Amino acid sequence: MKTIGLLGGMSWESTERYYRAFNTGIKASLGGLHSARVVMVSLDFAEIEALQRQGDWEAMASILAREARRIQAAGADMLLIATNTMHKVAPEVAAAIDIPLLHIADTTGERLVADGIQRVGLLGTRFTMEQGFYKARLTERFGIDVLVPEAEQRERVHRVIYEELCRGQTEPNSQADYLEIIEALRQRGAEAVILGCTEIALLVNQTDTTVPLYDTTAIHAGSAVARALEP
Repeated sequence: MKTIGLLGGMSWESTERYYRAFNTGIKASLGGLHSARVVMVSLDFAEIEALQRQGDWEAMASILAREARRIQAAGADMLLIATNTMHKVAPEVAAAIDIPLLHIADTTGERLVADGIQRVGLLGTRFTMEQGFYKARLTERFGIDVLVPEAEQRERVHRVIYEELCRGQTEPNSQADYLEIIEALRQRGAEAVILGCTEIALLVNQTDTTVPLYDTTAIHAGSAVARALEP
């Protein structure tokens, strides 16, 4: 079994889901008392969030690259960044290490292509929805047309992530708000919606809507488990 490297803590609520997914996936495949081999560094999200507000992506790239090297030195065979937003600095992180970086947009794109999805809605932080590092990757690598909510809706989505979900809070009104936005994306032509922030599945899941949802945390973690079990 290969060792999964995880750069987490952004936020720890979603990182917890990764760790559980790794272990349930390994147990389902191997049975018995098997569990995942994981090396993890968990960052203090308050420091990262402050840099996000300042727009200092260079500083964030430096921090994540440094911690990625620590994970590699501890024996990881691959690296996952346990957050969609921080994949903005994925190129800098990948360049700092010698082990493969399993990109969250790539694992999601592969699943969308396998399911025949050509036009998809994207929910996430304002950075993920508005900047090109995520949307362009899906379009250029996988030929997928990406729709994002309208400006006012994007603000609502972003606020709930930082003020509620990253603090471990799930509010019924916010869930209803997200479901309304998901339906609006469907009406604009989205065949499915990406839950493109690793905390969103804490608030909404497939039982809440008929619109197909792609939980990036589950997809990312599942891809890591599959790679960990490769010969």
